[in-house]
This record gives sequence, C-alpha cells and structure tokens, in this order.
Amino acid sequence: MDRAVDHATLQANTTHLPLRALIVDDEPLARRGLEIRLESHPDVEIVGEYGDGASAIEALRRDRPDLVFLDVQMPGMDGFQTLRSIPTAEMPLVVFVTAYDHYAIRAFEASATDYLLKPVDEARLAQALARVREARSQRQAIDHRAHLLGLLGELSGRPLLDLDEALKPDALEQLRREDKLAVRDGGRTVRVDLSSIRWIDAAGDYMCIHTDGDTAQGETLVLRATMRDLEKQLDPQRFPRIHRSTIVNARRVVEMRPHTNGEGFLRLDCGQELKLSRTHRDKLALLL
Repeated sequence: MDRAVDHATLQANTTHLPLRALIVDDEPLARRGLEIRLESHPDVEIVGEYGDGASAIEALRRDRPDLVFLDVQMPGMDGFQTLRSIPTAEMPLVVFVTAYDHYAIRAFEASATDYLLKPVDEARLAQALARVREARSQRQAIDHRAHLLGLLGELSGRPLLDLDEALKPDALEQLRREDKLAVRDGGRTVRVDLSSIRWIDAAGDYMCIHTDGDTAQGETLVLRATMRDLEKQLDPQRFPRIHRSTIVNARRVVEMRPHTNGEGFLRLDCGQELKLSRTHRDKLALLL
C-alpha cells in the first residue's frame, strides 16, 4: 500500500515539474520555429539553444536538461556524435528533429515519440511531449535509453547493436548508402528506388521527384521540402546538383551538349533535357 501511495505521489509531483529542454539545431530559423511552437506548452522551459554539437554537450553537462530536441545532421559534430559524447547515465530524453525522411522512416514508423520531421507539425509535437511527460513521470530513464538504442539500431539498419556501435560517427553515412529514398507524397509515404529517380526539381516550397513509372512519362512525387534538404539526404556523387533548382541522377545522363555562356544541356535516358548551369559545371566529371 505504501509503495503504491509513494508511486502515485511521485507521478503527481513529477507531472507539475517543468520540462527543462535544450534545442540543438544548426539552422536559426528551425530553432526559432520550434521555440514558437513550444510556447503553447507552458510546462516546457527552454534552458538553451545551440547550433552545434560541441556547445550542446557542454550545456548538457552543465544544465542537466530533462529533454533535448536534437537535429540529426549538423556541420562538425552531427546528432549521433553528440549523443555518443553523453555518458549513458546522464542521457536525457531525446526527440530527434530532422527533415530527412530517408533516414527517419523506419524509426518514425516504429516510434513517433522520438522523431519529429521538419517542418514540425504542432499535433505531432504535442503527441511527442505527452509521451515524454509520461516517460519522465514513470521514471523510465533506463527503458528510454534501451528504446533510444533500438531507435538508433533501426536508423543504422543494424538492430542488434550496443550503444557505442549505434552512435558511431559514420552511422549517418551508412544510411546515405541505402538504395531507397522514403518520401511523403501527400498523405502517403513512398519508398522510392534510387535507381528509378530521373531528376528532381523545385516548385516553390515543394520538390518534385521524377521517377520511372508504368508509362514513358514516368511518375512525379511531390513533397514539401527544400533543395538543401534533399541534397543532404542524397549522395552528391550519384545525385549532383546541376542548377539552383535541379538535381539529377548522374547514371541517367546519356548526352551533354554545350550551350552559350558556359552552360550546357543534359539529355537523360528517358529523353528529358535539363540545363547544366555555368556555376555547376564542376559536376561535369560526375555526369559523363
């Protein structure tokens, strides 16, 4: 009876404690966007915002936050390397925030709590925070670390990992070598064979991924993302950027002909012609 009372009291007391959170993302606009969304959650207290892993690690050791919103890929020290530098016993609750469906899809499907996709959806953020609160109230830090390990194993494609293996600095690079790209096309998620992608171009706030299909015209998948988002997901040797608004599958290029002012035109095996801008002529060696 006493133990049950103690547990109930612990849950009640913990529920009213603020969630002390760090935001770690190299993009100032992304940090600001998450900060604005968190304003509607008064029990979340942002104790610091950082744009790189090294600063975040120092803050983690100093401030001991309950929760970290952590971008997966940052210059210098990425999210995995940042986690690898945190002693297991001091590991806070972690919610990854990233634009990279290609890296996230299996973990996202397995655990919507620990992975938020950019742009962050307010309903998903509320769901993640609800589960973070529950985990903390039940003092499930050990279970969370085990769950985080499983999540990292899913991301690396090697489920049976210990913590050091899961957080190896090259874990993200292994994911980039996968043969599929996971994209959300409207209300569905599609895993696209990289070899089937012909080219990718920008259309305002959206990206159009042109792929092989049942007809000669192929199929176009549309997702809300930026050119920078997709460049980070794809191997630049295989999918070089040839224009400010175009990425091409280098293996699909069959011909290049010069144009004026140092520009050129690329012809793909499907017959599509794309412009190679003068500023991206350094990619020519990858294309022919």
